[in-house]
Amino acid sequence: MMNTQQALDIPNAKSAEAEQQDFAEPAPLDSHGPARIIAMVNQKGGVGKTTSSINLGASLAAYGRKMLLVDFDPQGALSVGLGVNPYDLEISIYNLLMSPRMDPHEVIVSTDFENIDILPANIDLSAAEVQLVGEVAREQILSRVLSKVADEYDVILIDCQPSLGLLTVNALTAAHGVIIPLETEFFALRGVALLVETIEKIQDRLNPSLVIDGILATMFDSRTLHSKEVMSRVTEAFDDKVFDTVINRTVKFPDASVAAEPITSFAPKHAGSAAYRRLARELIARGGAP
Repeated sequence: MMNTQQALDIPNAKSAEAEQQDFAEPAPLDSHGPARIIAMVNQKGGVGKTTSSINLGASLAAYGRKMLLVDFDPQGALSVGLGVNPYDLEISIYNLLMSPRMDPHEVIVSTDFENIDILPANIDLSAAEVQLVGEVAREQILSRVLSKVADEYDVILIDCQPSLGLLTVNALTAAHGVIIPLETEFFALRGVALLVETIEKIQDRLNPSLVIDGILATMFDSRTLHSKEVMSRVTEAFDDKVFDTVINRTVKFPDASVAAEPITSFAPKHAGSAAYRRLARELIARGGAP
């Protein structure tokens, strides 16, 4: 595989567009758990982390996978996107981080969508990063929280904040795999090398079993040469780590967010819905989900 920096510096990378293969519909599960934990991570904001968490989660749920979605961003966008008002929360994931003996079932909220529960967050979570600094084994606090409910779910999907701080380190320490949503835009691409370096440090020091499940190209616009060139460079750099599924740019995603629904229920016949269902099938086919 080509060195990451070399691939990012190729001035005239060829288009990475190719006919996408399809993936078989997964078989139903005979039982649930223990969960595979996946962190949705990119330190750059606006690359589609929350959109991908909601819609990949909903797509896996539609295939019978019991899902717990973890809002690990003080902005609470994942919570809002699934119909939970962060301002109405008396307790949130912040309380679980601060109170080791607290039962996660007190905080988990059932959503209106089948097979999807959520651990919600609000602005309180922003204080956790400072308050956890002095804790013993501070990088493993989220892991201890999730271990209490992991046997009840098939996949736990963590939507991380746009940062490589202590909260994101907690998510990476708790996770079995990482999905990196990457906007097909040049400046978004430049930060991936730093993120991969951080993941490698977590692998070396805290979580040797952590793997990169895949890099997900988002906000792709096939009409622009720029999107195609960025997609080509990502493929050159990361080879088979890049998901075959590509998420195209569409106004339906923000429309679905306003409606507090996954696009798979808001516009089930839309191409965006088909793309996330395909991503779910691809993730299962790659072994990233049961």
